Amino acid sequence: MSFGRRRPLRIGLSARIFHPEPGAKGILAKTLQLLEQSAAQWVMARDVMVMMVPSVVQDGTLMRSNIRLRDYAEYLDGLLLQGGADVSPKAYGEEPLKPEWGGDPVRDAYELELLHEFMEAGKPVLGVCRGMQLINVALGGTLHQDLPTLCPGATVHESGDYDHNDHPVSFAEGGRLANWFAGVAGGRVVSIHHQAVNRLGRDIAVEAQAEDGIIEAIRWNGRSFVFGVQWHPEFHAAAGVELLDCTPILDAFLAAARK
Repeated sequence: MSFGRRRPLRIGLSARIFHPEPGAKGILAKTLQLLEQSAAQWVMARDVMVMMVPSVVQDGTLMRSNIRLRDYAEYLDGLLLQGGADVSPKAYGEEPLKPEWGGDPVRDAYELELLHEFMEAGKPVLGVCRGMQLINVALGGTLHQDLPTLCPGATVHESGDYDHNDHPVSFAEGGRLANWFAGVAGGRVVSIHHQAVNRLGRDIAVEAQAEDGIIEAIRWNGRSFVFGVQWHPEFHAAAGVELLDCTPILDAFLAAARK
C-alpha cells in the first residue's frame, strides 16, 4: 500500500470530430472522435492522467444518459482545447467568405459548451491553436477568416511543411508569459493556422504577437486560469531545440489545476 502519494491530476482533452464521409463504408461512414497523440503526450509528460471528453454530436444514434458536460467539468481538474478544424464564422456573427472557411459548427457547439462549463466551475483551461480562437469567440471576440486574403503581407502562418513551419513571437511586456519565462522575450514557435484573432473578446489581454502583429497568445482576466496560444507547443520537442521550450506554460496550467 502506498501512503502519501498525491492523486494524479485529471486533465480533459476536447475531442477532434471527423464526420462521416459521403459514400464511405466501414469506419469512415461513422462519426469519429479523436485526440491527437502529441497533445495528449505533451500533458502526460508531467505524470498527468489525460481523458478525452466525448461529445454528443448531431444526428448521432444515442443511448439515453444523465451524464452531461457539466459532470466532466466537476470531475476533471482542467481542460485542454486541442487544435483542428476552423471555428465557424457563424459562431461570431459572420458568414463564411468562402465555403471552405465554414468550419465545423457541430464541434463549435460542443466545445463552447464544454469551455463554458469549465469556466463556470472555476477550472483552468488551456487552448491550443483552434482552442485559443475558440476562447476568444466564446467571450464575444471575432477572427480573421483567412490571413493571406484579409491580411496581405502577413507572416506565413501555415504552409505545406505543416509542423515544420515556424516563426518568432514576442511576449507582451509585464504579461504572464514574460513572468513564466523569467526574462525571455519570446522565441520561435510552430505555426499551423490560416485564421487568427481579430477583435478581442471581453476581458481578454494579448500575451504574445508575431512580427506582423498577429495575436499569438491571450489570457482571460477573469476569476480562473484561461489561457490560449496560437502555436502548437506539443510539436516543439520533436521539431528541434531552436524552438521555444513551452514547459513553463504547461507547468502554469497544471499548477492552476492543483489549486
